[in-house]
Amino acid sequence: MSSNHKSSHAQWGSRVGFILAATGSAVGLGNIWKFPYMTGQSGGSAFVLTYLLCIAFIGLPILVAEWLIGRRGQKNPIHAMEDVAQQNRRSKAWKLVGVSGVLGSFLILSFYSVIGGWAVDYIFITASGAFNGMDGQATESLFTGFLGNPSQLLTWHSIFMLLTVVIVAMGVSGGLERASKLMMPALALVLLVLVAYGAFFTNSFGAAAAYLFSPNWSAINGTVILAALGHAFFTLSLGMGIMMAYGSYLGQEVNLIKTARTVVILDTVIALFAGLAIFPLVFAHHLEPSSGPGLIFITLPIAFGNMTGGTLLGVLFFILLTFAALTSSISLLEPTVELLEEKTPLSRKAATAVAGGAIWLLGIACLLSFNSWSDVMIFGNNIFDALDKLTSKLMLPLTGLATIIFAGWFMNQESIRQELGLSGAAYTVWKIVSRFIAPIGVIIVFVASLLG
Repeated sequence: MSSNHKSSHAQWGSRVGFILAATGSAVGLGNIWKFPYMTGQSGGSAFVLTYLLCIAFIGLPILVAEWLIGRRGQKNPIHAMEDVAQQNRRSKAWKLVGVSGVLGSFLILSFYSVIGGWAVDYIFITASGAFNGMDGQATESLFTGFLGNPSQLLTWHSIFMLLTVVIVAMGVSGGLERASKLMMPALALVLLVLVAYGAFFTNSFGAAAAYLFSPNWSAINGTVILAALGHAFFTLSLGMGIMMAYGSYLGQEVNLIKTARTVVILDTVIALFAGLAIFPLVFAHHLEPSSGPGLIFITLPIAFGNMTGGTLLGVLFFILLTFAALTSSISLLEPTVELLEEKTPLSRKAATAVAGGAIWLLGIACLLSFNSWSDVMIFGNNIFDALDKLTSKLMLPLTGLATIIFAGWFMNQESIRQELGLSGAAYTVWKIVSRFIAPIGVIIVFVASLLG
């Protein structure tokens, strides 16, 4: 096993920068509405504890396995899997796991960028005062009209992808890490401002805190546990090639398990703070907290348009949403860029431009599925939904499952024990989790998503 990175391979400038980049990848649009809503509707702090147990036994071991493979391979996910398989005298066909991961991140970014564009545009829509005095029917009509305007969607999809490409083109340390060091603290600051507003300027902060944190063990059932399992897997950007790519830039001095634990805690704390920012506004204006993605683009604008200081607060919120989207989008672009940079004559900037351009083109098909191409169906779904379901229900779970099976059953376990710094009972727990608990958990998520 090669223990050090090749001199030509980029590295993170610091452990803190890597943690912020990995956390930024994990903190995405779903953290801002999905996890807080799931928490409130599924048992409050009882659900949070259930989720943390799921993430400890499923999400964290797969995250560690992806970083481990990336660090050992020191290459893009496809060739890292191939090289690590050969190091362990296994079939080169394991590189298909890397192929699936890179392709998954490529496809996801094509429609994720469209939603990111919505967030950017809503900064300016909110700043214009467009939501002032609007009711639910008006905000829904505005959003529906927005989706029905292909040129408007194209403009903001293009702007969002351009921002993503510019950051990634600047490299690992100068782009990904620097952007994360700027955006993650900024995201945290905006969150704190929004939480403070809810605490001091609404009368619903107590209700929001109770909604999120009051334990209700009677709400914990099979459906809730399954939801916690699923979110534990998807929230950490697993199965997308991202964490293998990020791991390839890691030095041996980084303790993978401790670092993964830090990322998990930060991801969860940010998601809960998002709930403390959003739900005081929702409850203060007697709005529906369980309205899914519509909460962001239809429900919350009602609150922003009918409250003192709502325009400024709304602008801050959509800036927060844009930062969350960008920290995820740059990580989604990185696996494809790393592959092109390593396996073609293209420079970093050229590889980023080519990858970003291809994803941008596919994103156009996704945004057209809301208007001009709304009648184009793939197995009963428009292009946007088809790509979403293909990746989330099929590609990501299978890639994550294959990764943890490979790490648990096909890699040299003694070398893993040494690299992770485990011994005695801790190593026994790792073996049980990586060989049995995590794979079984992913299989349950996979089957449930197919049946759902």
